[in-house]
Amino acid sequence: MRVVIVTESFPPDVNGVAHCALQTARHLVDRGHAPLVVAPATASGTGPEADAHAPCPVVRIPSLPLPGYPQVRVALPSRRVAGAIADHRADIVHLASPFVLGVRGMSAAAKLGVPAVAVYQTDLAAYARTYISAGEAAAWRRIRSVHAAADITLAPSSHSRGDLEAHGVPRVHLWPRGVDTVRFRPELRDENLRRELAPDGELIVGYVGRLAPEKQVELLAGACALPGVRVVVVGDGPSQTHLADALPGAVFLGRRTGDDLARIFASLDVFAHTGPFETFCQTVQEAMASGVPVVAPAVGGPLDLVDHGRTGLLVPPRDADAVRDAVARLAADPAARAAYGAAGRATVEGRTWAAVGDRLIGHYENVLLARKAVLAA
Repeated sequence: MRVVIVTESFPPDVNGVAHCALQTARHLVDRGHAPLVVAPATASGTGPEADAHAPCPVVRIPSLPLPGYPQVRVALPSRRVAGAIADHRADIVHLASPFVLGVRGMSAAAKLGVPAVAVYQTDLAAYARTYISAGEAAAWRRIRSVHAAADITLAPSSHSRGDLEAHGVPRVHLWPRGVDTVRFRPELRDENLRRELAPDGELIVGYVGRLAPEKQVELLAGACALPGVRVVVVGDGPSQTHLADALPGAVFLGRRTGDDLARIFASLDVFAHTGPFETFCQTVQEAMASGVPVVAPAVGGPLDLVDHGRTGLLVPPRDADAVRDAVARLAADPAARAAYGAAGRATVEGRTWAAVGDRLIGHYENVLLARKAVLAA
């Protein structure tokens, strides 16, 4: 199968869309398929060094940084999208979180008669509400337009699927995300690292992710004030300076990736996620794979991931007191932390990228069969 993955983000970017697109490309190669990635150019340009470690060819589209958030690149209009799909002789186009580049990919696929699968990954309506205090309705109109044009839409969680269907998006199916259970594992717990982060033996509560307004990391302020608790923040973004003031005593490690990140995850006592707009929340799965109990908001993707009272604690979204109280509850109960961590690890062991990738290929095959049936009718 020849697949063109049109993605709004791709490594070296570090975010959920980029990571999922990379894992999808890797799995397709592993299964003997021929993927091609189309993505915005990186800040350093379009040279081959940006994609030296990519599992397949990558076509980079000229881009500009998003105002106020330079880590995010927005692709400029380009005929290279249609050219890439045509030159690759694509059987199917995979649109990863389509909004700008993905819209052009959808248009090109339609003109070329190539079926398209749209993967919903980012709650853009919520982002519009957060950043510009308006535009939510316009964002949903754009989401509905591009996803309705696709042969199917794949939602990462039950909540996202319901949200899409409630806003009129047709043909929505569930496709969750995988987790690397080899890289993220409890055995990587590092006592030397723990002593560096918490020299007085404090309980370590970690957040991993972008430091941006929609993540609401300042909700960890109450946890910072708990006696015997050390908050550790991993990530970067436009809110970093603000959070350094909002979270007194917290340790900021900046962006970490790969095995280094896995070692940090496994060395936590509690993982706390605060963002209320997650369509899935990959870092929750990575914490669970690392054997770490989770505190997360009872909304969006975490509802599918966290079994309240068994693998972690779900709290009301945007409630700093609830976050603090959940952390305090786990801090006081080492047996519960151990039980939740073990249950979390057991829960995700079957959610490998290989298993999830095979489900994706099944969706591709169903779309191609449906197209053939329509053409034959």
